[in-house]
Amino acid sequence: MIIDAHSHVHDPVGAHVGLLDEAGVDRAVLFATRPHPERAGDLAALHREMAVLEKALGGGIGTVEAYRGAWQELDAALAARPERFIGFLSVPVGLGAQETAVIVEQEVVGRGLHGIGELTPPPGGAGLVEPVLRAAADQGRLPVVVHGSAPTTAQDLATLAELAGRYPEVPLVVSQLGGQHWQQAIELARDTPNMYLELSTANVVFAVRIAIKELPDRTLFGSDAPYGDPVLARMLVERVTSPGEVRDRVLGGTIAQLVGLG
Repeated sequence: MIIDAHSHVHDPVGAHVGLLDEAGVDRAVLFATRPHPERAGDLAALHREMAVLEKALGGGIGTVEAYRGAWQELDAALAARPERFIGFLSVPVGLGAQETAVIVEQEVVGRGLHGIGELTPPPGGAGLVEPVLRAAADQGRLPVVVHGSAPTTAQDLATLAELAGRYPEVPLVVSQLGGQHWQQAIELARDTPNMYLELSTANVVFAVRIAIKELPDRTLFGSDAPYGDPVLARMLVERVTSPGEVRDRVLGGTIAQLVGLG
């Protein structure tokens, strides 16, 4: 089974399914989103959507109420195509341990979702993820996905690796191969057994090849659609791997195990 390990709700949902069909992708991990760049018909509209993204990545949207609209969009997409999407829930970071635990129990486990993410701590704020990891551990090895590209810093990646070491039963997935800090991300993940790297939007081809070589069991094909394209993301993985077990794991086998499908 080919699984895109990183995608966001599209408007309309059918357009997303069309991209998956074109790429020959069976299923996709689906995250909620507040910006919708796929809606933009011109540069001005794109600027507006990207301003929402910038605010979110900077930690400017951190309340449960601010997330509810995106959660409703996620619910609608999962209900429309349950056979194609694997639901994860983004939750606010920076809440107290008890409030975070309640959200994870009620909104993630209670709704039958498969994991938590994509979390977006502000730059320098990766430590805010700890209550989420604790709740994920308490709920039985829920995978947690954290944004890895800019504005995530090198220190944030080091903090995430340290936190992963405190919760070794929780799979911690760093998205976008750690962005510009991809070499450090590979080194940290190599030394942290429960840390995984998702490969979307990498702009250096050999970074993907080296990541897979160093971490054949802990690298995940993903597109980050609509920011990336499932066709191109799959082609890149296939370009730097040979047919066989490793490619199969990267293209879906590993994420299937993490979400209980394999």
